Amino acid sequence: MTHSRQSHAAPIGAILARHVLPTLQSAQFPLRISCIGTASYEGSNEADGFDHIVVIGECPSPEEAMSLAGRRLAGGNIHIGTDDMLRLRPRMIVIQDCDQGLVLAGTIRAGIILWQQPVASDAEARQIETEASKLRGAAFAAAGRGEHGPARDYRYRAGQLEARLVDALWRETAAELLRLPLAA
Repeated sequence: MTHSRQSHAAPIGAILARHVLPTLQSAQFPLRISCIGTASYEGSNEADGFDHIVVIGECPSPEEAMSLAGRRLAGGNIHIGTDDMLRLRPRMIVIQDCDQGLVLAGTIRAGIILWQQPVASDAEARQIETEASKLRGAAFAAAGRGEHGPARDYRYRAGQLEARLVDALWRETAAELLRLPLAA
C-alpha cells in the first residue's frame, strides 16, 4: 500500500480570498443608521408618548455613518413621517451592519450623540446582558401596573447598556473610532 503525499489543503491566501473576505464584506455594508426615540403628538402629555424607530439612512463606512447621524441630529432633521403634529424626542442613535450586527450606538443628550464605548470581552457582554434583562423585567412590571413613563425609562436605561453590546466583528473598529478626534 502506498501513501500519497498529495495534500488537498488550499493555501491560506486562497482560503481568505474565497471564503473569509466575501463573508466579511457581505456582513458589513451598507451600514444602516437609525434613531430611537419617544414619539408623541404636539401638546400631549409625555406619558402619552410611545417608542419609535426612524431609519435615518445608509452609509458605506462607520465614519460616514457617525457623521451623517451627527448632521441629521444637529439639523433637527429626524422626522417620523408626514404628520406635522407627531414629534420625535431622539434618545439613541444606532448603527448596524446589513446582518443587524451592532456597529456602534450612542445616547443623545442636549442634541449631542454620546457614542458608547463597546464591550471589551464576551464576559463583559454577558454581564451587561444580565443587567439589561433585569431593567427590561422592571419595565414589564411597571407597564403591567400602568406606569408607562417609568416603564419607558427602564427600557431606555436598558437600551443605554445594550448600546455597548457591539458585535464582536466590530468591537475593535468601534473602539478605534472613539479614539479619533472625529468622535469627540
